[in-house]
Amino acid sequence: MTHSEIVTFLQQRLASKLPGQVAHLEMAPQPVDMRRFQPKVPESHRKGAVLLLLYPSEEGVMFPLIKRPVYPGVHSGQIALPGGKMDQEDSNIIYTALREAEEEVAVNRERIEILGQLSDLYIPTSNFLVTPVLGSINEIPQFVPEEREVDAILPTGLDLLLEPSRRKRTLLKLSNNLQLDTPYFDLHGEIVWGATAMILSELVKLIQEG
Repeated sequence: MTHSEIVTFLQQRLASKLPGQVAHLEMAPQPVDMRRFQPKVPESHRKGAVLLLLYPSEEGVMFPLIKRPVYPGVHSGQIALPGGKMDQEDSNIIYTALREAEEEVAVNRERIEILGQLSDLYIPTSNFLVTPVLGSINEIPQFVPEEREVDAILPTGLDLLLEPSRRKRTLLKLSNNLQLDTPYFDLHGEIVWGATAMILSELVKLIQEG
């Protein structure tokens, strides 16, 4: 599908019931931390948002992933979508996604059309409830990484997500001596796993199920 076709399709599809947990579980590390799927998240949780921004290019429909810098934290060095925590001044969660994306990759938020939202996903390790926001822009953005928060920007073809060969598994060893049997997307030679992979899995399911 072209960029305009995928935008129209997603606008219509997002008005219906979302796959949610079914899609998330396909890319959830094993053993599954079922705290992600409890009906109620802890009252102490923080809210955050990520932006899945679709744009046209000669290679097809693209979206940016980012690589986080290495730092003393739970998401150090990981591949992610642009985004971050909701500030007290943010008017709503969509504003959070747009603001964070503009700060991290210098995309002009005024030129972005919001298509809708995917299912919220709770991340127990950081106590964040993340809302994935789907957006579209009708040009190739001139991305610029924010040095403190973004190590690299990775323009990614939407068609790559739809290739079954991009889904793999590995045994990840975490710093707390925990080992996870982890599904991931193999993109740019990087392991795209965890919450980011689960969010992308829902987008894939939306497209594949039509």
